[in-house]
Amino acid sequence: MKPGFVYIITNFNNTTFYVGVTSDLHTRIKEHINKRYPESFSARYNLKISLF
Repeated sequence: MKPGFVYIITNFNNTTFYVGVTSDLHTRIKEHINKRYPESFSARYNLKISLF
């Protein structure tokens, strides 16, 4: 069984948030950074990944 991950990405002003769930966090983060799905919510609202 693969572990699940919950992640949150936001825009620069922290006015829009996206909460996602995935079993492959590394791949999913790369997809967000590269805007693999240009019509997705995170791409349309220019959400960024903040690793902390």
